[in-house]
Amino acid sequence: MTPPTMINPSGRAKVCPMRIYVPGTTSLLRRLHERGGLTEPPISGSAVTAYLREYYSVADEEELEYLVLGAVAHDSLRLIAANPGEPRRRVVVVIEVADQLVTPDPAAGPTAVQVTAAVPLADIVAVHVDGDAAVAAIEAASAATDAAEIGETGAVELAAAAEDHELLWYGAQEIRDLV
Repeated sequence: MTPPTMINPSGRAKVCPMRIYVPGTTSLLRRLHERGGLTEPPISGSAVTAYLREYYSVADEEELEYLVLGAVAHDSLRLIAANPGEPRRRVVVVIEVADQLVTPDPAAGPTAVQVTAAVPLADIVAVHVDGDAAVAAIEAASAATDAAEIGETGAVELAAAAEDHELLWYGAQEIRDLV
């Protein structure tokens, strides 16, 4: 698939960056702030891929990005569940990088990608984090993650309750205040 292009002021076409959604935790946010970006490639994330565009052919770009954001928020929940000491807030870091730095990872899923280089703070577009009202639901859902993945009814309901909480949007310049 050819990446989208736009015309820059010089009149030449340039390739638009690819938007990647990276699952995280509040610990990742702290490290990101301390180190000046995501400094340990490869960086696993998800993106609106050609497969996703074809599968949801009636959805527009914004709807597809929302689908990816929701899936990555679930990945963040798994990271939280794996670490009992981690604060119970889902985190999704949104980055934009040149498409040549992105490698599809189809073994990990149809939207999975790897970013092959470090990502400086300047390439972070936004951060999505759970608000205070979501903490109890995230706590319950993280405790039930394994059971939900195998379809246990009560656990599935707890996971769904966590998804009822919208992640809050923060600009990259607000990361310092979040940590």
